[in-house]
Amino acid sequence: MKEEKMKEDKVKEEKVKPEGPKEEGKKREKSGFREFFELIAETAVFVFFVMTFVVQAFQIPTGSMEPTLLVGDFLLVNKFAYADPVLPLEGLVFPPKRIKRGDVVVFKFPGDLQKDFVKRVVALEGEKIEVKNRQVYINDEPILEDYKIHINGQIRDQEDNYYYYNDTIKENYGPVTVPKGHCFVMGDNRDNSYDSRYWRFLPVNNIKGRPWIIYFSYNAEKDAYKKTSLKERLKKFLSFILKARLNRFLKVIR
Repeated sequence: MKEEKMKEDKVKEEKVKPEGPKEEGKKREKSGFREFFELIAETAVFVFFVMTFVVQAFQIPTGSMEPTLLVGDFLLVNKFAYADPVLPLEGLVFPPKRIKRGDVVVFKFPGDLQKDFVKRVVALEGEKIEVKNRQVYINDEPILEDYKIHINGQIRDQEDNYYYYNDTIKENYGPVTVPKGHCFVMGDNRDNSYDSRYWRFLPVNNIKGRPWIIYFSYNAEKDAYKKTSLKERLKKFLSFILKARLNRFLKVIR
């Protein structure tokens, strides 16, 4: 009986025997891997939420907004800027901003909703806009636009013996009145911008957000966004490093 009891006690001791360093190490490895996996999953969910509802990454492909935005600028767009509040208290905590003249906006191009454009709001609903020899008039009053540029030296008007309509409306347009629920937008580079002068008014509901900050910028080649071959992509990747414009990093857009 004593021998049987001693055997039982020995078995119990073996069962409650503390784990050795190998077993503890394996548990720590499993625990560390699980924590790492959970961190990655949580980060992915957070980034997905932010990129879907809060901000959008956007790249400037053309020079229509020079000198404010340059080809090769990478932006973060604030999608909350003009969004209507969903919850009752949301409007008190994060009051939506009204679209103002001078705002730079990213929007779905009315001619192709799959494309995003970026322009500056020049006229709001109910306002009369007219361009006379490059000067913009709102309700017959000239406005100051210190952000715009003209790259062509000669002004074209309809009094010329020879003129092209597309060239003339860059500098002489209207007058027209902006209808309700719309706005009139133009690029800062007035001689190189496909904007409301050509395709008329922008529905306010097409506006996705307001560019917030330039998080990266490099000296991109003209029409770099059209070059998609493997060779061109490798060249573009090298340009990210060799042609980075450090002075534009984290620049707030106004």
